[in-house]
Parts: sequence; structure tokens; C-alpha cells
Amino acid sequence: MRKQKALIVVDMQNDFCPGGALAVTDGDKIIPTINDLLTKFDLVIFTKDWHPANHLSFASAHEGKDPYDSYNGDVLWPDHCVENTPGAELHPDLDLTKCQKDFYIFKKGTDINSNGYSAFENTELQEFLDERGVTEVYICGLATDYCVKNTAIDSALAGYDTYVLADACKSIDSDLTQTKQELFEAGAYFVDTWAIGL
Repeated sequence: MRKQKALIVVDMQNDFCPGGALAVTDGDKIIPTINDLLTKFDLVIFTKDWHPANHLSFASAHEGKDPYDSYNGDVLWPDHCVENTPGAELHPDLDLTKCQKDFYIFKKGTDINSNGYSAFENTELQEFLDERGVTEVYICGLATDYCVKNTAIDSALAGYDTYVLADACKSIDSDLTQTKQELFEAGAYFVDTWAIGL
């Protein structure tokens, strides 16, 4: 049986790129690689952080807290990707015309009380993939050590052959040792596109 593949492009949004509210260093530099990947998949999914104002993960929602402070074992962030704001839109350099067929957008982080790092959390993504017979999931985007990692872990745990495309991602932390270990333990692969013929 032919394997069905899906590309998930995680959070390539204005707020995560240079000039945005929570910019990942050189986050826009992977866009040409992603645009090339769009031509190689029949099924492409873009995710968007789509937070309500006063989201739990925002430092502004907690009196006396600043961005990047710790809170309940997690990190508090600057306000970012607030629903229906320019910062939450996909980066304009993404060339959606390169998608070979229809593409789909899944919004995550919509629950005010949950970070929503994973594209599988509180969404219908797994049902969507299963309905289309997807067996292999390829993941790229921002940021490697947060939303990409968590999406990949959930993908692998859901039973998909899961590949994080290292050269089509950027991270917040320059040391990815812990991220790679977590991906390995979940059964996800961390590979460059050229290494698997993409």
C-alpha cells in the first residue's frame, strides 16, 4: 500500500519571525527551504498559534511577572499571536502557490488555560490525518524546541512515522541536546531534508 505523507509547517507566523513579538533568531531564513518543501507534498498543513488575549502563557496575564519568568514549571512569554492580529498571520514570504494541492490551516493554543504547543492539542488534527490515511508526518517551522518538538512527539506517539526536518526549523535555544533526546525517546527522527531525499 502506498504510504500517505503529510507536511506540517508549524507556526511560520509574523510574531515568531524577526520584528515580531516573540522572534526566533533567523526564523525567516528557513522560508526558502519550506517553500521548496511545499512542492513535494500532496497534503500540507499550516499551524497557527491563535491565542486569546490574556492567555495563560502571557506574562502580562500574571501580576508582577515579566516575559521569560518561570511560572508553574513553564516559561511566560510576551504577548504573541493574539487571534485576529497581524502578528498571528502567516509570514508573507511563504509561497502558498507552491502547494501542489489544497492546503489546510489548523489553529492551536486557542484554550486560554493551555500553552497549546502541540498541533495535536485540542484540535482535530489526528482525526484529519487518519481520515486521509496518513502514515508519515514531516514537520518543519518554529520553534524546534517548543511547538515543533511537541507536535512531533504527539505525532510519533499517535503512531505516525515522524520526521523533524532539522534544516527547515529554527530554535529558541541553541543547545538542542534535550530536544533531540525527547524526540528520540518518543520515536521521532531528527534529520536534514537532503538526508531523506527531500
